[in-house]
Amino acid sequence: MANLNKVLLIGNLTRDPELRYTPKGTAVADLGLAVNRRVSDGNGNWSDETTFVDVTVWGSTAENSQKFLTKGRGVFIEGRLQLDTWEDKQSGQKRSKLKVVGENVQFLPDGKGGGSGGSGGGSRSSAPASSSPPQGGSAADEGDYDDEGDDIPF
Repeated sequence: MANLNKVLLIGNLTRDPELRYTPKGTAVADLGLAVNRRVSDGNGNWSDETTFVDVTVWGSTAENSQKFLTKGRGVFIEGRLQLDTWEDKQSGQKRSKLKVVGENVQFLPDGKGGGSGGSGGGSRSSAPASSSPPQGGSAADEGDYDDEGDDIPF
């Protein structure tokens, strides 16, 4: 039987990334993510249903997340589910928590007119470059469009 453990999430950070290092020096960051879903009550009224997800990222992705992301910023996270289990020190009861281990984090535009950001993820990690042109589906300024330029080179 085949198995697949893949998670794709787009949402906004609920807090600034919390960076720490393991005793061996590996960077680890914890992210809080809010993901909204529009739901109808059947009478034409719509509301947002918010799900809060804990995400852990490692290595350069963790360092770039702490360096470039802040509370409220939009992110696209690709990762996997992981179940953590432990024994409560006070009650002695077994506890568990389902979280996401982020393997690739794409920084989304901040909506404040800033650049499109960069991405962090494993060996493909890169920081937002201030000299690179913005990418994505944002519209150009009206002054950037030349309607009279019909000289098509092909």
